[in-house]
Amino acid sequence: MTALTTLISVTQLQALQQSGAPLMVFDCSFDLSDPAQADQMYANAHIAGAVQAHVDRDLSAHDPARALNGGRHPLPRREDFAAWLTRIGFHNGMQAVVYDRNGCNFCARLWWMLKWAGHDAVAVLDGGWPAWLAAGGAVASGPMPAPSQELHASARPFVLQAPLRRLLHIGDVQAHLGQPAQTLIDARGPARYRGETEPLDPVAGHIPSALNRPFTDNFTPSGHFKPQPQLQAEWDALLAGRERDSLVVYCGSGISALPNAVALELAGYPPPALYAGSWSEWCRTPGMPIATGQES
Repeated sequence: MTALTTLISVTQLQALQQSGAPLMVFDCSFDLSDPAQADQMYANAHIAGAVQAHVDRDLSAHDPARALNGGRHPLPRREDFAAWLTRIGFHNGMQAVVYDRNGCNFCARLWWMLKWAGHDAVAVLDGGWPAWLAAGGAVASGPMPAPSQELHASARPFVLQAPLRRLLHIGDVQAHLGQPAQTLIDARGPARYRGETEPLDPVAGHIPSALNRPFTDNFTPSGHFKPQPQLQAEWDALLAGRERDSLVVYCGSGISALPNAVALELAGYPPPALYAGSWSEWCRTPGMPIATGQES
């Protein structure tokens, strides 16, 4: 089986399920304003056979001593992430498929984290939960069961490989501010980027020199990624000839930056780096410069 590494359609996923190939589907649905809703959404309905990947509980660090960055959703250490994958029965020989019901806002986090763990066979379900429902895909309900002791004892461990995506820390970003070797792309909405409003963090604005590409701009009204030629034209216009290898994506807390990362790859660009701490770390760090308004 050829690994799927960016997008998968509903039809492709249904065929993959029927083939019996090693596969795990992850429901990453979430609500930033009410994290408890993630469990309720999954319990109410999910793709049959899907496991839940909770952004706070499973895809973020809980102990500051084991977090790789600051901000509202710090990344866990790679070994802690691998231990979670092993506990739920995911191993290196499996194809991963990730989806949510939030316009790809949250599932791209797991897509990127698996790449960062060295696992290339992970794809985003194009159109997400609405596309699955529209196609009459099989649905199940009920809460995510706790991994059994038997599964844990017999599980093939997920073994970390060399990272396939690049993580940047606050010092890396600061050291290259304003240099051609670093092109920052802010995925938040225009009003937050310009510093006109800030509902989540203590300071409004953006990292100096950053360009703005709201992650929602990558999608059609149906919630699918735009066609490749359209994505390429839009990204080419935004980046205006900047170095293709210089791209760094960020957002508020390292979550919604990642649909931009998927879109850039679909558009034919090299994988961008991720500044995972993002604005929530930057604006809380004394001495970091802050910009407002629109960058040219």
